[in-house]
Amino acid sequence: MFEIRVICDAADTDRVTTALTAAFATSSVRRRRSRDGECTRLYLTADHRPDPADWPTPEQAYAKAPSIVSEIGWTARTIATAECFTELDRDFYLRKAALLDRIALMDEPQDLFSDATETAHAAAVSLMDTDQPGLICDPRAYVRQQYALMATDDQ
Repeated sequence: MFEIRVICDAADTDRVTTALTAAFATSSVRRRRSRDGECTRLYLTADHRPDPADWPTPEQAYAKAPSIVSEIGWTARTIATAECFTELDRDFYLRKAALLDRIALMDEPQDLFSDATETAHAAAVSLMDTDQPGLICDPRAYVRQQYALMATDDQ
């Protein structure tokens, strides 16, 4: 495990963060203004990625998943019927993160920095931080692992 500090232009922070999380298993990014106030400092803990054999592929994780259209409908209905400011159960956040991951996979590898990729990453980080704060791994691989486990439990 190692610490990374990056000083960059504020406009580049999202792109730098996405690139670092693609290259390493990272913690949540801490952002601070630089001393001169013109740049942003990014701090994160990183580690080398686990062996890919330890994680299910998207095809394995989503083999028995409902269609993307069906999952969009389920997500929308769940939110529409929830009372305002209600925290939903973990299954909702896992299915939402998996849905966003599947949508982002349609853009990849052509566009690794698409809005869909960034949104999927953010949802995955949120789920991971809720489940196991401080866990360092590829957030989207974590979602796939958890989704595959949920699909196995449902049988």
